Amino acid sequence: MTQRDGASNSLIKIVYFDEESASDYLDISAGGKTGTTSERVQERSRETHAKVEAGLMAKLSWLPFLGASGELSAGAGASAAGKSILSKTLSNTILTDYLVNADVDPRVVQLRGLRLTAPEDSMAYIKMFTPYMVMLKMDDLPVDLARMDDVLIGAKGYYELLGRDSGGSKCVLRFNIQAFRNNYGLTDLGRMRLVFQGVLVGQTSEHALGMQAEMSGGSGEAQLTAAELVDGASAQDKELLDVYDVILAGVEHVG
Repeated sequence: MTQRDGASNSLIKIVYFDEESASDYLDISAGGKTGTTSERVQERSRETHAKVEAGLMAKLSWLPFLGASGELSAGAGASAAGKSILSKTLSNTILTDYLVNADVDPRVVQLRGLRLTAPEDSMAYIKMFTPYMVMLKMDDLPVDLARMDDVLIGAKGYYELLGRDSGGSKCVLRFNIQAFRNNYGLTDLGRMRLVFQGVLVGQTSEHALGMQAEMSGGSGEAQLTAAELVDGASAQDKELLDVYDVILAGVEHVG
């Protein structure tokens, strides 16, 4: 399930990137020997920002009908475009720095060959369908379907999916709902062949992924069978799965 054979060198598309977690990881890896990631990235991007503004101003300033107000408008447009370029440059620089560091760091686990699913009674499963519920109009329901998606986003920032490899081994991958790129979402993860890079953060049982167990704070645990009681073993202990917080997910080139 885990490999470390230079995945970043063969990535051709980024589906998910938790930029804040990656930035924190870079700061921690630096060990306080250099400035913070955001400061270093901004310093490297400031020149690009200035060049974009100057270039746009040069292209617009020749227009004969532009007066003082036109120059101000052109300057505002150049500034807005420059900020957009700066933001993208910041993001790309953090991504590049992260890939260089994570590729040789054994603490960042790379997971391949996983088929991701959302347990049917989990919040992740419901979150996959709530964006479509706005199209449903059912006046007799006690809940507002149109607002359910917003409620789930506000109530839960990370969503867990169950990963299973070809040998049947399972693990849990947690995704920051705000970190998807290129308009991808939870639903797309189950349809793609991806490599995941993440950090082991703990363990949980498959049962604990259910909405009832999550909302009850873990009090709704599954009952043990008679055979398990005789064996003196807990089904919960047997089924503990590793939990990874995913920092990056992407498509690899298959040669």
